[in-house]
Amino acid sequence: MKAFMGADFLLDNEIAVKLYREHAEGMPIIDYHCHLSPKEIYENKTFATITEAWLYGDHYKWRIMRANGVEERCFTGNASDEEKFTAWAKTVPMAIGNPLYSWTHLELQRFFGIHDVLNEKTAPFIWKKTNDLLQEEGFAEWVQALEDAAGISITSYKTFLEALESRVRFFHAGRVSDHALDQMVYAETTEDEAAGIFAAGLSGRCVPFEDEKKFKTWTLQFLCGLYAELDWAMQFHINALRNTNTRMLITLGPDTGYDSINDEHIAKPLAQLLNSAAMKQQLPKTILYSLNPNDNYIIASMMNSFQDGKTPGKIQFGTAWWFNDTKDGMLQQMKALSNSGLFSRFIGMLTDSRSFLSYTRHVPIRRIVCSLIGTWAENGEAPYDMELLGGIVEGICYRNAQEYFRF
Repeated sequence: MKAFMGADFLLDNEIAVKLYREHAEGMPIIDYHCHLSPKEIYENKTFATITEAWLYGDHYKWRIMRANGVEERCFTGNASDEEKFTAWAKTVPMAIGNPLYSWTHLELQRFFGIHDVLNEKTAPFIWKKTNDLLQEEGFAEWVQALEDAAGISITSYKTFLEALESRVRFFHAGRVSDHALDQMVYAETTEDEAAGIFAAGLSGRCVPFEDEKKFKTWTLQFLCGLYAELDWAMQFHINALRNTNTRMLITLGPDTGYDSINDEHIAKPLAQLLNSAAMKQQLPKTILYSLNPNDNYIIASMMNSFQDGKTPGKIQFGTAWWFNDTKDGMLQQMKALSNSGLFSRFIGMLTDSRSFLSYTRHVPIRRIVCSLIGTWAENGEAPYDMELLGGIVEGICYRNAQEYFRF
């Protein structure tokens, strides 16, 4: 029996252990998609309590606390930080099998040197030790915010596109953009028609869904060309169903743990959008994620229809996202990618997190990558060539992303 969260955690065979120790464990981290505040990074923010670092804004934890019958005041409400931490500590033992259980203990081990299991009994000790160590909008409003940031008066669709371009160019060392496409859409249109739809939306008029699709299509086509010109990578996060609980949306607002998986069809509109950019030779490097694992083989097969024969792995199947950020979800994504394309060109993990302690999430995926490749070698499906296999591991952990984004 293996030790709990021990040295060989998630490493299923001897080759996996060797790959992890020699090729994965020491590689740097490139976290190319997260929700951390740049201001907090710049100001080197310190946290008053472990609760502030762990529970403030982390709707992953809020969801399972609700599922465990914890009242809202103990994580989003006015309970003290110690009460909130204790409520989380009582929930953790019930979360065995959920990745949050592993993440919680990895963070305690890696950041605080605590190897105790978190539960109600250990909560007072862990509360004290961690805290001691820590002490060492509507459419028109969004357009207004864009106008303020760009310093451009937005009175037309033309000036709207100019403002978007201004903000892209402002981040002159930028390398990657992100688009939340909860529903993948495509509709043929013209710039003039898109301009009319924009004017209607800006004036506050209701825009029919068919017109919304046209506006989004033309705007994304414009941005594809701009990203291709600047050699940016474009991310599409597809098929999230957001704010499913209206009562709690009104009470707490968005991004508080009431989103789920959508099941909209993505194949045809995604292919149409990528094709429209490719026809103009304006398809940038693109990373595709879907929250619905039923889309895995759609993405894995489609990406190879748009590789250009010049940039290795130009179109990427992004890492397992959000509700799929689990051992099973990661393996499903990796296997779909390896069955349909080049796993060796995969650009690897990102945290997609609002927590400064989340970088331990790179540990499980690196171990899972090593176990998957090690299993192939153990089964005779890949040669026992550590130079070859180790190079693939190092690429997935770091080098592929470094080359892809030009960091």
